Amino acid sequence: MIEISNVHKSFGNLEVLKGVSLTIEKGEVVSLIGGSGSGKSTLLMCINGLEPINSGRIVVDNVDVHRRSTDLNNLRRKIGIVFQQWNAFPHLTVLENVTLAPRKVLGKSKAEAAAVARQKLEHVGLSSKLDVYPSKLSGGQQQRMAIARALAMSPDYMLFDEVTSALDPQLVGEVLDTMRMLSAEGMTMIVVTHEMAFAKEVSNRVAFFHQGKIHEIGPARQIFGAPERPETAAFVNASTR
Repeated sequence: MIEISNVHKSFGNLEVLKGVSLTIEKGEVVSLIGGSGSGKSTLLMCINGLEPINSGRIVVDNVDVHRRSTDLNNLRRKIGIVFQQWNAFPHLTVLENVTLAPRKVLGKSKAEAAAVARQKLEHVGLSSKLDVYPSKLSGGQQQRMAIARALAMSPDYMLFDEVTSALDPQLVGEVLDTMRMLSAEGMTMIVVTHEMAFAKEVSNRVAFFHQGKIHEIGPARQIFGAPERPETAAFVNASTR
């Protein structure tokens, strides 16, 4: 599981996370919703060790992420993360992009890495794009390639940071369908999203972030159907109009 205990994070004088605590069980999908600047994306970066924390504790499968002795490269093998921008290598084909990390990080042979990459790309509906360069893909296809790239590392957890926010509306659905598939397969996921219908449909729990704190958390049907806090209700009502 992932255990987040009283985490504080500041950028200079700006405190972004103000004592966040959250536990994610294996197989659970937790969506983080809230306004821009409320700390959602920062929390994902802290879980993956990409940002240091000022105080508190984040533990992934009994490993303290921010302890100095922790091998972050080894830990990140089990925590896949997909960002708003797909950050593909433009000079490599789709297949080469997805095989790179298994070869360089996991030490797989070229043939082993290619076999895994083909499987993951087929899984996200890109089996016909293996030899295509990223510039020839649509935005939705590029984002699905980024998901395949993360899955090629065989992670136990997937973190999604507003993965549809840079896409044209007609491309959003294909990426969300891929995430629905992962959820149905039992992947543990933490999803930062503004797609309220998706969060309501897929999430076991939804956490509403407000001013650097988890203002309210509960089952998706409760957060969207009967929120307890007025700030949560105001955000949900504005986001689902």
